[in-house]
Amino acid sequence: MAVAELTAAGSALAAPRRRRTRAAASRIGGGLAVLIPILVLSSFITYSLGALSNSNPAATILGQDAATPAAVAHLDHVLGLDKPLPVQYENWLSQAVHGNLGVSYFTQIPVSQSIAQRLPVDLSIAIGAIILAVLIGGTAGTVAAVRRGGWVDRGVTLACSAVSTLPAFVVGIILVVAFAVTAHVLPANGYTGPTAGIGPWLAHIILPSLALALPVAADVARQLRTSLVSVLEQNYITGARVRGLPYRRILTRHALRNAAGPALTILGNDFPVMLAGAVAAEAVFSLPGLGQLLLEAAQTRDIPVVQGVLLVVSTFVIVINLMVNTVLGLLYRSADGVGV
Repeated sequence: MAVAELTAAGSALAAPRRRRTRAAASRIGGGLAVLIPILVLSSFITYSLGALSNSNPAATILGQDAATPAAVAHLDHVLGLDKPLPVQYENWLSQAVHGNLGVSYFTQIPVSQSIAQRLPVDLSIAIGAIILAVLIGGTAGTVAAVRRGGWVDRGVTLACSAVSTLPAFVVGIILVVAFAVTAHVLPANGYTGPTAGIGPWLAHIILPSLALALPVAADVARQLRTSLVSVLEQNYITGARVRGLPYRRILTRHALRNAAGPALTILGNDFPVMLAGAVAAEAVFSLPGLGQLLLEAAQTRDIPVVQGVLLVVSTFVIVINLMVNTVLGLLYRSADGVGV
């Protein structure tokens, strides 16, 4: 009898896990079904912007003296630029799927190689910025909600309002002056990869990550504070406190789980803004990232590099939004099944 009861109890506990696993798989599958058409559409727009621009790649490559009509026509044929736009895009996309994004017009370096060299810088900064935005924004929003109406709440709200109006490059300059020029505790510019040591790597990415994270953290804190105050005033929270459940458990396991959705949505929506601010942050901190590569390519009209960088950046934005939507779906489904 005891064995049968244990088996039944185990099955009862396993059933919700299986349902959550199926729900997660279903949501990820649905997200991928939407992701692929969006990626194709964004890649077509990315390619078309370069192909339909007024620049003449063949003439730019050959130079003013050698750009005769015959030489330009021959180079257009070699580069495949004399074909219709759909054919050009199809050839480019088929190569891009296999990791071949073309070759720079001027350096003759493969675009994928240039991106691979710069991408670790942006990944380090972006991951650091997301972690800092969640930690700072989540902590500030939670404290403000718990201490709502007091001086802590007003201080957090005032600080968030001030920080959210500052562009990333302004925040970066302030951080450089405070921590590099005045305090001399962190380097002002440059980048060192993790292969040189975790300490030097973190020292070089903390300020640019913080510059990108602070405006996003302010938005997350304000949104989390608003939604958490609303959740804390719900009847089931009051009932849980009356029944004597620890306040920390109520806050972390129930209130935050129900209130975190809007803040996560803000984080996903602000990610493209964070990438846009990375260009300015790279200039402030002299970082060899994708932003500077894109800026240099745009100035020289190196179209393959521009198209490759935009494709990689748009893919990151779409994938991050897919991840946020998946987490939101699982969070809401889990919250719906939570009882206090």
